[in-house]
Amino acid sequence: MIAVAGDTFATTALVLTVAAVVAFVAHRARQPLIVAFIAVGIIVGPSVLNWVENAEPLALFAEIGIAVLLFLVGLKLDLHLVRTSGKIALLTGLGQVLFTSVVGFGLSMLLGMSSTMALYVAVALTFSSTIIIVKLLSDKGELDKLHGRIALGFLIVQDIVVVITMIVLSSFSANGDSNVPLQLLRVVLIGAVLLLGMWSVITFVVPRVMPLVASSQELLIVTAVAWAVAVAALSDQVGFSVEVGAFLAGFALASTPYRESIASSLSGVRDFLLLFFFIELGAQLDFSAIGSQVPAALVLSLFVLVGNPVIVLGIMGLMGYPRRVSFLAGLAVAQISEFSLILITLARDLGHVDNDAVGLVTLVGLITIGISTYLIIYSHQIFQRIGPFLRIFERKNPMPDVEPSGEEYDVLVYGYGRFGRHVVERLASSGCRVLVVDWDPYARLQLNDPMLAAHITMIFGDADDSEFVGSLPIGHVRWVVSTVSRIDTTRVLVQSLRRWGFQGRVAVTALTVRDARLLESDVRDGMIDVVLEPFEEAANAAVDAITRSREN
Repeated sequence: MIAVAGDTFATTALVLTVAAVVAFVAHRARQPLIVAFIAVGIIVGPSVLNWVENAEPLALFAEIGIAVLLFLVGLKLDLHLVRTSGKIALLTGLGQVLFTSVVGFGLSMLLGMSSTMALYVAVALTFSSTIIIVKLLSDKGELDKLHGRIALGFLIVQDIVVVITMIVLSSFSANGDSNVPLQLLRVVLIGAVLLLGMWSVITFVVPRVMPLVASSQELLIVTAVAWAVAVAALSDQVGFSVEVGAFLAGFALASTPYRESIASSLSGVRDFLLLFFFIELGAQLDFSAIGSQVPAALVLSLFVLVGNPVIVLGIMGLMGYPRRVSFLAGLAVAQISEFSLILITLARDLGHVDNDAVGLVTLVGLITIGISTYLIIYSHQIFQRIGPFLRIFERKNPMPDVEPSGEEYDVLVYGYGRFGRHVVERLASSGCRVLVVDWDPYARLQLNDPMLAAHITMIFGDADDSEFVGSLPIGHVRWVVSTVSRIDTTRVLVQSLRRWGFQGRVAVTALTVRDARLLESDVRDGMIDVVLEPFEEAANAAVDAITRSREN
């Protein structure tokens, strides 16, 4: 990978150091880190320092990061949401691809390109970066919102189109020997076998293996990463992309009670590994062929930044979506993808286009990725300014601009031990809808009463995991009750709840008088509302019962 004395490890350390410095400067300047990391790739790449001679180590870390990212997306996939947003995702995805291809081809021809080059450039402009958009929406906490789900849907449609396009392009060899229908049939059959295999795993393997694996948090995380990478590699080997395989791997575990714990534990791993993806993307940008392509690149970049969101606005508006949702979803296609660079490079290697086309698409990618990152980060502020001008893309009576809230709960209880179990059962018997978080994968097997079980939902999670709190529906919960006996864990949990914006009331458990006294300061500060002392209260109840029996 590196040119310094042939020492890959040493120069990797230098690359990470540069990344840390540039990221620090960008953070202090309130600039998005994605743009900063792409800039790092340009700095350490052949255009500037030329540290990266062999990109294979970078590519390895980057692909693992991509697998983890799409695995986490699939992990949070809800079948109900797929059914409700599948139609709009399909129509919007295909409509945007068709619009961009046709208009992009005509625009490229007007810019003086040959018909072959115009065709390849137009197709390259249709693909948007699933990885970048998912990362940005995840950072904003909007991946689960309506516009985020729709955007994810049509990005997946685009990925399928990418696969088909790559198959068609790759089937053309130098001697002209190609059989596109046979290639496509092969992919369909392999895809059917892959889906059948995933169904078998979900049905027969996951329910038996996951409780055993989840008995250790470290084992659960290692197994999850291994599963994600293995399925992604298998998908890549049989002709699909790493993204598709990783997404399916996450979907296979989406119905398990361990998905929130896995997702929160892997968020840091995902962010670190994706650093290499953005650095590699920057390092691959080829500036040697840009030269006179700047005017054409500016025109095509404007088309991608404006035209692609406009077609999404139009399609979603016709289907009755409000302009706010359409605009926020449309920004997801305001840039081109890393697949665009791969496609145009492959076309050059086949002799269909020259270096000018590669330089043009490279420059369009750099411009659109950089600008669209800012557009998505400040999307709500932008909509506040231009929203009134977008009424043309909205029906007179659009569907309500609300987010489906999913299942809501009255009380969130951490811990299903001896005390927690009694608390949960009393709450359920009173009619409360209770969400229980416990680190024991077998705790849910203790729900024997079907009447109470109807009011109780149990998920696997750790009270010490501050990021896990962000995945819980705390916005609709009135009370959070912690029956965890460790005071340090209790305080971490309470601080995490408040950091994630929980505005409800909090009750915690203290098993000793000393712990209760230590928690009094948190009560005074408003962090905690009630301190439960089960032993103290049980002792008082026992003394009262004994006293009454003596009086009788």
